[in-house]
Amino acid sequence: MDPVIAEQLGRAHPLARHLDDFLTDLANAGKSAHTRRAYRGDLIAFAAHHGEEIAEPTAAPVRAYLAEFAELSPASRKRKRAAVASFAKWAVRHDLLAANPMDRIDTVKVPKNLPRPAAAADVAKVLAVICSRRPRKETPLDRLRDRALFETAYVCGARASEVCGLYVEDLDLRLDDEHVRLHGKGGSVRTVLLDDRGYVTLLKLYLARAGYTAGPLFRASINGRGGPLSYDAAHHRWQTYCAQAGVEIDIHQLRHAHATELVNAGVSIEAVRRRVGHASTETSSCTRCSTTRSPTPRSAPHADAGTRQRAKEASRPRTASAPCTQDPSQRQRLSACLTLGDDRLAVGFQPSAAASSS
Repeated sequence: MDPVIAEQLGRAHPLARHLDDFLTDLANAGKSAHTRRAYRGDLIAFAAHHGEEIAEPTAAPVRAYLAEFAELSPASRKRKRAAVASFAKWAVRHDLLAANPMDRIDTVKVPKNLPRPAAAADVAKVLAVICSRRPRKETPLDRLRDRALFETAYVCGARASEVCGLYVEDLDLRLDDEHVRLHGKGGSVRTVLLDDRGYVTLLKLYLARAGYTAGPLFRASINGRGGPLSYDAAHHRWQTYCAQAGVEIDIHQLRHAHATELVNAGVSIEAVRRRVGHASTETSSCTRCSTTRSPTPRSAPHADAGTRQRAKEASRPRTASAPCTQDPSQRQRLSACLTLGDDRLAVGFQPSAAASSS
């Protein structure tokens, strides 16, 4: 049995065995560890509230359980409802429930909020608090790791969970063709070019200091022999650095900040979608809306006619193995590159000066 279920509910709880079977089936179906962890937490809370046999749940106890979270955001309430609904659907399919009580529970409507990209100057403050891009020899390895981790999320427009799950094998740092493979939601994989020389140098320095040649790229333990740094640990460390810098930036805003810079520089919404791994163009369009409704940060690049033309020319397809042939001056400009062979996108983008100079 799942140790968390056994510890928090107890093996004798009427729903413990069924929850364990449900989570096992989710794992066999290929659901991500993040999804299983979230469902487990929500379902343990539901089981603790319900406390009866699985055949007993009706709409009333489910409604009472969800009512306890009325003060939470619509997105959080929708996730908790989805966890119970998924479990109830599984129970009906396995003849453990005669009818699905969730059919009588209304869905939670979540308003579409525009993303809140962080200003590049604020991102630069937080990164500078961690350590410099040219750190001293006495800089602790965990500080160097954190700078490389969070800058990876920023310059690649990646989710924090994607960056925490990176392996050394996902990197290819050959000269003029530096890129990283990001493993996104639903088993999708996308390739992102690394056109920022300063960032690539930082990454190589981190690998040299850590001595990693294989395995997790950002490791949790002090001696560097543990597993990947967890999302919760990364989130906590990021919030600590933000407090030291005196700014409030959610870790997910790094991703929005990068997407906003791309849109402001004239990159198409479709290219941004493929770059950041959105499933729908509509999601990426929210970034476009947010940039038109708020003034462009002074540190963000402006999309003049020349920049838009360079983005258009650089967005032509090329093969994944073809090396970049840009000269040093060209590498400082915006470059976008679509790799259409296996539904991947690689975009190399030079971050704003405020973030890259710290």
